[in-house]
Amino acid sequence: MFVDRLLPIAHQKLVTIIDSTQLIEAAKLLRDAGTDILAVCTSSGVLAGVITKTDVVGQISRCQGQSCATQASSVMTRDVVVCKPGELLSDAWSIMKIRKLKNIPIVDAESHPIGMLNARDALQLLLEEAQDEELLLRDYVMCVGYH
Repeated sequence: MFVDRLLPIAHQKLVTIIDSTQLIEAAKLLRDAGTDILAVCTSSGVLAGVITKTDVVGQISRCQGQSCATQASSVMTRDVVVCKPGELLSDAWSIMKIRKLKNIPIVDAESHPIGMLNARDALQLLLEEAQDEELLLRDYVMCVGYH
């Protein structure tokens, strides 16, 4: 099963900002959009990084004066784990599990974000697939449907 099976859901969870967006605007989006991660893009739409609620809280807890009016790009995580629609969902899940990530961006061939893969969604689909395989195997062993 491939990541693209979750694209409709992942696309709905994608919230993007431009790298020049003020941190306060990013914080408002994180509060209002019902997400805990934003994809930060360049002006041409290429993924430049991600910013999380933890990033915002960390910056605001240290800010004084003008440093509170910083751009999101100065706080974002630049080394981002991504996946592509044609990758195996199990591979993406393994990386998320190892790196303890709740979300990773799905990008196209030009590194434009097209969705945000959520660990819960990935795990649910993988569980459904395992249950389907279990039923098929049970039916095969019991010769159900084979005459």
